[in-house]
Amino acid sequence: MAAFFHTILYDPLFNGFVALYDVIPDVGVVIFLITIIIKVALYPLTDKSIRAQKSLTDLQPKLEEVKKKHKDNQQMLAQETMRLYKEHKVNPLGSCLPLLIQLPIFLALYWVLRDGLTTTDFSVLYPFVPNPESINPISLGLFDLSVSNIPLALAAGLAQYWQAKTLSRRKPPSAAGEGAKDENMMTMMNKQMLYFMPFLTVLIGFQLPGGLALYWFLSTLLTGIQQEIVFKKGKKDGGHGDGGTIVEGTLVN
Repeated sequence: MAAFFHTILYDPLFNGFVALYDVIPDVGVVIFLITIIIKVALYPLTDKSIRAQKSLTDLQPKLEEVKKKHKDNQQMLAQETMRLYKEHKVNPLGSCLPLLIQLPIFLALYWVLRDGLTTTDFSVLYPFVPNPESINPISLGLFDLSVSNIPLALAAGLAQYWQAKTLSRRKPPSAAGEGAKDENMMTMMNKQMLYFMPFLTVLIGFQLPGGLALYWFLSTLLTGIQQEIVFKKGKKDGGHGDGGTIVEGTLVN
């Protein structure tokens, strides 16, 4: 399995990293270009994941109402839940599957950046990729991306907060029924995650090489921008077609 992972993912990404560095000998610019390339390649999967997650979030008040109504009848609860999913064309696994597909790529890129910033072993290079002998971790003549970088770690945390903010659940609409009571608890949990994940990102970023923190920041920022595009397009198209949109405590039909 490890050999397969290296052959299919790690080696091509490492060779791409070195090939770009051979053309543009600035590791910060190379990381930026790699981030753009990967985001473009994975755009369809990320788009599906964002849409599925937003659709499921918008449907949550109705799901909670059904759960409250049929709490003593698990069979009816399952049937009504599936009916809502089918009626509103929501796939509960739609936000998870694309992320699971992307996970091996992100792991491979993590190891590529970790090794690429510190290694002198270029034995996995393809014959047509020139061997640079070593990679200078200094970007723009100022930043050493092979060591931890506090500003980049903080920037990654801020980007994580902004991205999470676009998906944070708003106050449940009073017209959503009794299920909205449970939404208050879920909203509180989401708010805790909204602050915990950026904090965790900064904490981890402090311990990573600056190049990895830079990639984390750029990747998160681009994902947040993609979310904004998806949401704005959804508003122009009249929402998700689920019969209402939640806007600051009001169910708009």
